[in-house]
Amino acid sequence: MKTFRRLAVVAALSLAPALTFAASAQEQLKAFVATVSAATGSFSQYTVNTQGRTQPAQTGVFSFQRPGKFKWAVQKPYEQQVISDGKTVYQFDPDLAQVTERKVDAAIGTSPAAILFGSGSLEQSFDVSPLPSKDGVDWLRAKPRTADAGFSRVDIGMKDNLPVRVELLDSFGQTTRVDLSSITPNPSLAAKEFQFTAPKGVDVVKM
Repeated sequence: MKTFRRLAVVAALSLAPALTFAASAQEQLKAFVATVSAATGSFSQYTVNTQGRTQPAQTGVFSFQRPGKFKWAVQKPYEQQVISDGKTVYQFDPDLAQVTERKVDAAIGTSPAAILFGSGSLEQSFDVSPLPSKDGVDWLRAKPRTADAGFSRVDIGMKDNLPVRVELLDSFGQTTRVDLSSITPNPSLAAKEFQFTAPKGVDVVKM
């Protein structure tokens, strides 16, 4: 579940539409929820533990379509996929030959993924506050209102009306940093983009 939360939160705040006015990070995020119904993009992420050790960076691509459909695909250094068809979330690890299935509501819950894949308000699930701008990037901080969210806070950096970085502090004191690029809002996506069938011989675990 911890692995899924990291993967999902990365995509949860990954896009914002082009705006015609200067806006704070929070205003841009609200516009994103209201106007972006689908998107594709690329990501690079790594995690720093409490001892300051950095785990190997992961890179890959993502796509989503409201309501509740998404794909988060790690390509390097190893393959892993998290796919939702709107009802069920599948986490597929080819190296382990295992697929974990969860209901969308149980898997996403009140995590930031609900912002991207659903239609809820940020303020309904998070306490939101602005952070100082740094190096040309506007920042906001969102703290979950519930104690079982699995993370303490998420900071979102916005530049040129697009998020460029997400930094997540989890309940174990680890920080996951995600850099976002090649973002395309509202593309045309095929229905099969969010369909998943477990390969033959793979173990399926239903949660």
